[in-house]
Amino acid sequence: MDRRKFLTFVGGAGALAAMNANEKADALEMAMAQELDDAKLGRVSKSPICRAYGVDNSWERGPRIEGQYRHMGHDPRLPKMSDKPTLLEFFDKRIGHSSHLLQSARLAKLNGLPEKIILACLLHDISVTAYINGDHGYYGAQLVEPYVDEEVSWAIRYHQSLRFIPDEDVGYPYPEAYIRYFGEDYKPEPYIFKDGEYARNHKWYMSARQICINDVYSFDPNVQVKLEDFHDIIARNWRDPEEGLGYDGSPSAHMWRTMIFPNNSL
Repeated sequence: MDRRKFLTFVGGAGALAAMNANEKADALEMAMAQELDDAKLGRVSKSPICRAYGVDNSWERGPRIEGQYRHMGHDPRLPKMSDKPTLLEFFDKRIGHSSHLLQSARLAKLNGLPEKIILACLLHDISVTAYINGDHGYYGAQLVEPYVDEEVSWAIRYHQSLRFIPDEDVGYPYPEAYIRYFGEDYKPEPYIFKDGEYARNHKWYMSARQICINDVYSFDPNVQVKLEDFHDIIARNWRDPEEGLGYDGSPSAHMWRTMIFPNNSL
């Protein structure tokens, strides 16, 4: 991505300077993923939970007029969800068929990784694409924890920290993009290093690291991937609740409901 495009995406050099280190990295990944999806077209409407980075939210300011939506229930600007939504329905109507997520999962599959790691790659940025931008590894892990193997959610949580910590021995150098966009003195917050060190000494370290490895090379506009390629892996490794995502009383049900009804006022 061209640096000028990135600055436009975040709202200018002043907006970029006001971000902390972790927010800058999240913004860059989000901008690159959006550029990739824009290039391929076929984007779908999704939950505008976090309206940062230049998204138009002018309808929220000032007195409401006819045609503006601040209400309870379904937002007519978005596709309506069913009474018992599944993960595949969320991909269709809220998450979107993100080229970056699909490419990450494809690369993991080509590299012969276990199915649960392929699923982790498919879901690793689910928070960025559908829920909220900041601390996306932590929010993403919370979203999926009740429905996947514990190793999958753990890997999604700690890939956020490990992306800042190079490990040349396993094929993960420090991303050149971070140096190019943020400078050689760029450092994330201390909690990132703390969590990264914890992850380095955990039995599932390579699971989270594989997300990083298969993440950084997954922004190729010439690669076409379909969600259908992973339907079988999802079926074997994801547990859709009988009541539907958002209605099963899990610790993250409210987060899925927020994506269903993103503009509810209460």
